[in-house]
Amino acid sequence: MSKTHPRRQGREAVLQALYAYELTGEDRATVLKDTLNRQSYDKNTQLFISKLFDVAMDHKDWCEEEIKTRLNNWEFSRLAILDRLLLVEAISEIYFIEDVPPKVSISEAIEIAKEYSTEESSGFVNGVLDNVYKSMGKDTKD
Repeated sequence: MSKTHPRRQGREAVLQALYAYELTGEDRATVLKDTLNRQSYDKNTQLFISKLFDVAMDHKDWCEEEIKTRLNNWEFSRLAILDRLLLVEAISEIYFIEDVPPKVSISEAIEIAKEYSTEESSGFVNGVLDNVYKSMGKDTKD
């Protein structure tokens, strides 16, 4: 695979934006603008990045609660920042971005964890997201 799929690039950009926001505390609109300007993305990818970033920011606290309820024998505060943000991003995508199947969101998050985080991260991310996915039927908001 020579060229990364535009949505993968988008997810990576959102992770970078969430990370930048977390570390700098800059205004979220500024962080998003900087992220979009860092690389040239096609219009659809720009829209995807903006939507996923906004959804992740809007639902961050809710997503973190979802993560906390799934940590067995582990302190939320001890989670690596990157893993926590990747989980927030993926859970946001699973619950609030309708045109992406949950299994795609999960496998993308696992692949991104393999590339950007520790050796154990992909398994951890997989475990948490799999648990989120399995409990979705019980949580449906309709």
